[in-house]
Amino acid sequence: MNRPLLVSALARALPVLCLALAGIAAVPAEAAKKKPAAAAASVPGGAGATLVASFSDWAAYTAQTGKSKICYALSQPKQRTPANLKDTPAYVFVSFRPAENVKNEVATVLGFATKDGGPASAAIGSTSYDLVTKGPNAWVKNPAEEGQVIATMSKGQTLTVTTTSARGNKTGDRYSLSGFGQALERARKECP
Repeated sequence: MNRPLLVSALARALPVLCLALAGIAAVPAEAAKKKPAAAAASVPGGAGATLVASFSDWAAYTAQTGKSKICYALSQPKQRTPANLKDTPAYVFVSFRPAENVKNEVATVLGFATKDGGPASAAIGSTSYDLVTKGPNAWVKNPAEEGQVIATMSKGQTLTVTTTSARGNKTGDRYSLSGFGQALERARKECP
């Protein structure tokens, strides 16, 4: 399954995810559009998804899609701008799909339409990475940088995703990285 289709499935499952995550700050993230879609298959709180463990502002999940197991670390933003986005769920996550030999796939679900291929970035401290957008999702533009993004996230305190909506409005989501390393390791352990 390709990445956009998986992300679409994730977006459809977001209401269920929100209920499953009540009281837990969790976030997913998308990766480059040429990579297979891990996001939708890794639908947190969706059909077959199981919360494995929570670590501060992050959680580790597993999901089964057919014969394939998917594992991911997930979080939700602590702050969204503009303020009217607060009622729209968003997530950042890192997923693992052993059956497809996919590891460390970084992705976001923004919760609103973007201009496909529009400007977007992920900033951790003073380091910034370009993202690519498609529909309500964004991925690391250069999949070869995903390992660097994860290493930077592991050392950082916050992650800020900025993009422009399809209507031309600038947006920003600020995520806490507290618990990211533990959630990532647990997700990785679940899908070796």
